[in-house]
Amino acid sequence: MVQLTALWLPILLAAVFVFIASSVIHMVLGYHKSDYGKVESEDDVMDALRKFDIPPGDYMVPSSCGPEGMKSPEFQEKMKRGPVAIFTIINGGEISIGKNLVQWFIYSIVVGVFAAYISGHALAPHAHYLDVFRYAGTVAFAGYSLALMQNSIWASRSWTVTLKSMFDGLIYALLTAGTFGWLWPR
Repeated sequence: MVQLTALWLPILLAAVFVFIASSVIHMVLGYHKSDYGKVESEDDVMDALRKFDIPPGDYMVPSSCGPEGMKSPEFQEKMKRGPVAIFTIINGGEISIGKNLVQWFIYSIVVGVFAAYISGHALAPHAHYLDVFRYAGTVAFAGYSLALMQNSIWASRSWTVTLKSMFDGLIYALLTAGTFGWLWPR
């Protein structure tokens, strides 16, 4: 067994590598540019929504307000008539991704902590690189990718978008696994 405190360097360094890789993926490679479609009458839609002053949050229209509401003829008629939308309202104003980047880095540390915890309990010091790679990589892949499928299953998010993000998660998991294998206590 390897103590979690002995793995602080691979946890932090893996988070740094993941942060850099995600920056390259989103700013250089560009395969996520098509993740969100553009509405034809964007200004009209924004003007129409603005008048409702909807607070930031996640919404679905029509809303059933639970399983019982889904059975109501009014809800079923609204579903047939459409459009049906699941959307998120965020605060407008200046674009500042600093908070998001900090949260992403912290999230990468959290994934690293879980990878360290599982790998540290499963393996001893001096474990073979590939054994460390396998454990840390599997846990990191689960942390970065598996829950994304819920968005396609329940929120009708495009499977293409989900699979692209899961591919990113695979890259992040491989970087995490390689870092842990490289820096595993000897």
